Parts: sequence; structure tokens; C-alpha cells
Amino acid sequence: MQRAIVGFYQDEEGHWAAKLECGHGQHVRHDPPWMVREWVLHEESRAERIGRMMECKKCDEELSPPKGQS
Repeated sequence: MQRAIVGFYQDEEGHWAAKLECGHGQHVRHDPPWMVREWVLHEESRAERIGRMMECKKCDEELSPPKGQS
């Protein structure tokens, strides 16, 4: 489910995460070569992404029926 980014924070290990309008968080790591997100390393670049939409995996999970049920 698409949710707007309302801010950013660092977790206990120092990894960046987006705070979404639904209250959930979604990591936005820069971890080359698997994830290349250099923008997350700079405050100005993160600020430019406020208001953009991002997939919230937790909201998707909450809407899906538990496994084995339909």
C-alpha cells in the first residue's frame, strides 16, 4: 500500500528509515551493491523526498489474511 513519507530517522544501528504517514517505518538503506540510495546520506536529499509515496509492507501485511486462511 502506498503511503506518503513524513520524515526520516535512524534506527539503533544507525540505518536510515522513512517514517510513513501511517506511523510505520521503512528502511531506506544505502548498502551497495545491493541497494544504491546515496540520497539517504544527505539531509537535503532526504528532505526532497518528504511527501513522496512509498510502499508500506506492514500495511500490506495487515490487510492480507493470515496464511492458511482466505
